[in-house]
Amino acid sequence: MALVPYEETAEKGLQRFHKPLATFSLANHTIQIRQDWKQLGVAAVVWDAAIILATYLEMGAVELRGCSAVELGAGTGLVGMVAALLALQPLRRPPIHHLLISSGAHVTITDRKVALEFLKSNVQANLPPHIQPRAVVKELTWGQNLGSFSPGEFDLILGADIIYLEETFTDLLQTLEHLCSNHSVILLACRIRYERDHNFLAMLERQFTVRKVHYDPEKDVHIYKAQRRSLREDL
Repeated sequence: MALVPYEETAEKGLQRFHKPLATFSLANHTIQIRQDWKQLGVAAVVWDAAIILATYLEMGAVELRGCSAVELGAGTGLVGMVAALLALQPLRRPPIHHLLISSGAHVTITDRKVALEFLKSNVQANLPPHIQPRAVVKELTWGQNLGSFSPGEFDLILGADIIYLEETFTDLLQTLEHLCSNHSVILLACRIRYERDHNFLAMLERQFTVRKVHYDPEKDVHIYKAQRRSLREDL
């Protein structure tokens, strides 16, 4: 997650990001996110893509019970927290995407080192004590400290509005490749704003099978599902 400094001339449309608190009702919990645009910029506010992806998970998009999940570029950690809360709830309906579960339920919520203390404070403030051990906040700078994660460690990889800086695309793809097994599911929520966003999807499709699984017209947010290409597909 890249950091953008606060500017007094920010557009009026960004004023909601300057509010110190943002409150959401998700996963049968009230989640109150502390925001701090002035100190951490984009890493410390809740973007629409995070809300849409969290809601998509709440709808039963994947079976989270018993699932090993990771959120990349988590910022405030909203998506990761919702995943952790849902992992301990009874399944209400068959999941849209089936995962081959490889380990016990836990969620790893990641971002760059500079944002970790802020991220931890939101996680600790919102997750009940019995769930907190299943939600680990951990440093992950894309393409750099991958050795602290086992290859193919996660069943589910989540990312909300992390596709926007072209200089990070190669590192992000390397990170996805490292974290994925042949059975992992990637869910990326984003707006498609610029040509570079299309370029990233094209890059992603060279390594993964990609399809759009959800679109929110009000927020103009797409959710893409990606999975590692099988050997048969590559032939």
